[in-house]
Amino acid sequence: MEKIHATTIIAVLHNGQIAIGGDGQATMGNYVAKSNVRKIRRLQDGKVLAGFAGSTADAFTLIERFEEKLNTYGGNMKRAAIELAKDWRMDRFLRRLEAMLITANKDEILVLSGTGDVLEPDNQVAAIGSGAMYAQAAALALKKHAPHLTAEEIVRESLNIAADICIYTNHNLVIEKM
Repeated sequence: MEKIHATTIIAVLHNGQIAIGGDGQATMGNYVAKSNVRKIRRLQDGKVLAGFAGSTADAFTLIERFEEKLNTYGGNMKRAAIELAKDWRMDRFLRRLEAMLITANKDEILVLSGTGDVLEPDNQVAAIGSGAMYAQAAALALKKHAPHLTAEEIVRESLNIAADICIYTNHNLVIEKM
């Protein structure tokens, strides 16, 4: 059985604003299984944003576990991310999950992976998924050469550029901001 996967998720912290967005495409093998998947979530009463890439069921499991960790650690996003990464790396069940997460609050962006990584990206731009490098390159260029844009505008344009290039990314965008 083929897994549903492929997406582009990007988060940008710019001029005191945070925005995270993703496309809506889910592929299964070499065809589009669904074109309007919602891969961005608001957690902790909207204080934390999260986006996922990878196997959908695995990603939902990780989002649920991350939200549990947020509740356990009083909404401290970095501590929750580190504790989830530890569990993800050590737990026999979680270790098999094939997904990545980007989490963001008003102050920072974190990328979480199954290898135990919790990364704070340089330049306050993070991207995951098949179109990640296209979106990230676009966002970095826009931050540098169009600083008047909002974080939401940078995310939107970066995702559109990725969708024009990456066959696993579409133009059905979901963007959340704080």
